[in-house]
Amino acid sequence: MIDKSKCNIEESLSGINDGSTIMIGGFGTAGQPTELIEALIDQGARDLTIVNNNAGNGDKGLAALLKTGRVRKIICSFPRQADSYEFDKLYHAKKIELELVPQGNLVARIEAAASGLGAIFTPTGFGTLLAAGKESRLINGKNYILEYPIFADFSLIKAFRGDRWGNLVYRKSARNFGPIMAAAARCTIAQVQEVVPLGELDPENIVTPGIFVQHVVRIGGALS
Repeated sequence: MIDKSKCNIEESLSGINDGSTIMIGGFGTAGQPTELIEALIDQGARDLTIVNNNAGNGDKGLAALLKTGRVRKIICSFPRQADSYEFDKLYHAKKIELELVPQGNLVARIEAAASGLGAIFTPTGFGTLLAAGKESRLINGKNYILEYPIFADFSLIKAFRGDRWGNLVYRKSARNFGPIMAAAARCTIAQVQEVVPLGELDPENIVTPGIFVQHVVRIGGALS
């Protein structure tokens, strides 16, 4: 019997090793899998590459992970904001590497990995510093640059409900990066607020099919 909801939060993260690339869902704090991140901090993996929309807020969640000094590189589209001080300190001290990716390109590159594409051409970034050293091509009279997919060893995402097969539904804007990150990682770990019996999720509302999810961990708490 397939049951991806058996493991606890520590067991679900046990396969993450030093040097792993990890996608973390969320748009700022909306949909951020805070409890999974806290468990990752306790788990102790080091030399990590993190893929996220931004570089952490305040001193919780992703910012708390950065503060441990165990993130070698972050790939994101929005690293600087009023409360990104943990990232700021690390970056100015040259203790973290940043790969800045325009948000549309970040999404497209993750989707390319999820779709099995070898690479994509995008107009975003052409003629800027972000295009330095990248192949460019004129297509139908418009300039494009070549971008490669972003794959991950693991993705940590937050959904609203799941079942034992790993099918997931999301709540409002908390959906954001979760579905594409789930499809672009070798192993997806989803925290949910409720694990429902098989068949209770309306198939029309399932956003992430269970084929993309390896672990479902039930974590209670406020809706977000």
